[in-house]
Amino acid sequence: MTSKFTELAIDCADPHGLARFWCSVLDYEVHDEDDGIVAIGSPMVPEGKNHLGPVPPTLTFAHVPEGKTVKNRLHIDVNPTDREQGEEVRRLLDLGARYADVGQTGDESWVTLADPEGNEFCVLADRRP
Repeated sequence: MTSKFTELAIDCADPHGLARFWCSVLDYEVHDEDDGIVAIGSPMVPEGKNHLGPVPPTLTFAHVPEGKTVKNRLHIDVNPTDREQGEEVRRLLDLGARYADVGQTGDESWVTLADPEGNEFCVLADRRP
């Protein structure tokens, strides 16, 4: 028996706002809200971690008082499923993302963005599921 990746916990100032952003990015829905914590996940697998096989991970946003201060050591990569990378980047910027500089050279095949609270994530190119 092995473990499976079921959720990613993200500290933030505004769990509801960040959950709305990521629901829009990933086409997820809110699965649970309780005492400063909002969990979102795929509507395709509502049973999440109780599903026997691999599942899309749940994102859990927890309110914390301190702000983000340094570059993430772990980040999310997203892949456009129905449009080109540039179109997806524009969509995400319209949702509230912004460009992030984490030391890129300019030769990368991905685009680094930050969510509304500054958490870096990458939009990959030509890796459609």
